Amino acid sequence: MPLNTKPNISRPDDFYQELIDTHRDLTEDQSLAVNSKLVLLLANHIGDAEVLSEAMAIARKEFR
Repeated sequence: MPLNTKPNISRPDDFYQELIDTHRDLTEDQSLAVNSKLVLLLANHIGDAEVLSEAMAIARKEFR
């Protein structure tokens, strides 16, 4: 199954607000740790190595 890069969140504004609220009042180091934990939790949920590899390649693409 290829990575879905099309909008797929039912209430994107609510999601974005919750994501921002998750980081509120954290130090930069704490915020980075939360992001790392979130990535690992979602990667585990996805579980498909090919999809995860595709996502990492897309995420890093502009920095190459």
